[in-house]
Amino acid sequence: MENAFPFASRANTRRGKLTSLLRASAPTLTEGAFAALSVLMLVCSFPDFDLWPLAWVGFVPLIYVVCRRPHEGKAFLLGLVAGALFFWASCYWLTYSMIRYGGIPTLIAYLILLPGALVLGLFPATCLLMLARCVKKCGIGRALLVLPFAWAACEWARLGVTGQLWNAIGYSQAYVVPLIQTARWGGVYLVSFFILAVNSVVAYAILARSKQSLLIAVLILSIVATILFLSAMRPLQQIATNAPSAIVIAVQPNVPMEQGRTAEEDAVLVNRHLTLSERALQENINQQLPRLIVWPESPMYFSYARDSQFREMVARFAARNETSLLFNSNEPAPTGGSYNSAVMINSQGRLVAQYDKIRLLPFGEYVPLPRWLPGAGLVSAMVGDFTPGAVYTLLPVGEARTGVFICFESAFPSVARSFAQAGVDVLINVSNDGYLGRTPVLRQHLANTVFRAVENRRPVLRVTNTGITAHISARGEVTDATGSFETATRTWTISRSTEGTTFYTKHGDLFAALCGAISFIALASTFRRSQLRRAATS
Repeated sequence: MENAFPFASRANTRRGKLTSLLRASAPTLTEGAFAALSVLMLVCSFPDFDLWPLAWVGFVPLIYVVCRRPHEGKAFLLGLVAGALFFWASCYWLTYSMIRYGGIPTLIAYLILLPGALVLGLFPATCLLMLARCVKKCGIGRALLVLPFAWAACEWARLGVTGQLWNAIGYSQAYVVPLIQTARWGGVYLVSFFILAVNSVVAYAILARSKQSLLIAVLILSIVATILFLSAMRPLQQIATNAPSAIVIAVQPNVPMEQGRTAEEDAVLVNRHLTLSERALQENINQQLPRLIVWPESPMYFSYARDSQFREMVARFAARNETSLLFNSNEPAPTGGSYNSAVMINSQGRLVAQYDKIRLLPFGEYVPLPRWLPGAGLVSAMVGDFTPGAVYTLLPVGEARTGVFICFESAFPSVARSFAQAGVDVLINVSNDGYLGRTPVLRQHLANTVFRAVENRRPVLRVTNTGITAHISARGEVTDATGSFETATRTWTISRSTEGTTFYTKHGDLFAALCGAISFIALASTFRRSQLRRAATS
């Protein structure tokens, strides 16, 4: 009778297998609670909570539940949910502009974040799936040895696939200068690697519960501590500096983000830029060095090429005050498009350099959708559709060479690294976070910029519309920072760099690529072991 309905029988068998798989993959309430504890600790390790030590143990509960009862499906689901919750909670500030400027109801705005958070959660999910498989096939010790490599590789893959490296776990340490010096060798990925290494050995000591495991944990922790200590030693030594080459004045104008300003209101804001600049120049009138004033990215929508009145005004200002001026500008691109640019004029009021932003913000500066898709044109009209630049232009400031990157580009290690390879002495970041309000984005964004300084051993002058404007040293020290949502100016001197080229500047993401290769080999070996076991039993 069973053979009379073979298709129904097979369907029931498949349904039964699927049901069994889903039941086995479903985390228990305890496992879910452990994962939630990890999420809570990791979120709190980032600004504005700033409980950075929690990152060094925050993964332990999640690692514990995955290793205690390894199951690939369950590990993937735990990683997906935990990863999505982490990104959703630590980047909740993305809802600010939707609620305030878009008029979207608060609940809807938070729900809109979920799909993106789930996509980003796929990467920690993949890492934990690999951990569970390695535990089953190779044992807990070897699996936890591979975990730091797998995590660094997944962060690297996240940047490559989604274009997002925001809140990579290494960024949680941005304001603890001694702990981030290894970034000059392997970028933020190496800092993440060490954090996962510490989490892994702590979890191993808890899981194994033996004197041998405790000794191994102490040994590995000692090695990590020694590496971090040695990496921090050189910056503590006295580093020779060249004589100052120029004075840079950063202007934080605090331009409101609301649209629909009148011409009179715009004139007041332009005058604010000029007044703040001239006041700072007067404070440095006796200095004989070349001077550069930097205006940040802001919703002023200056256009040097298209607006003759603005062009003449800044030329007169620069010539009258004998200063160069660097400002954000909407510049024409081929085929009728526009660049988001940083334009520099010299003390005679003449254009000397222009950098066109290369890394554009998706759904903020361009729409990553095919134009034939219904509605794509409407979205482009709402958010803008800039043309990406292609050249890393160096800007001359006295005897020093500078490179400027704009806002969101601070989240891309390759941009600052390309400028460093071209030979800059100082990096300048012009930015505007005002549309995201008084939220953790201000210090999270600054954390990205801190790493760009350390990776390339070049100071970064960060000039923002609403804060945080700050000087970042070549070792990542943040000094002379402004408050947020206030007008301010800062004056700094710059000089030719005495630092050499870092390993990271020369070789980029080589460490992350090696982590990817090691992870692939480790994962492939688990399948090889399965084949050998099947061959031995047959």
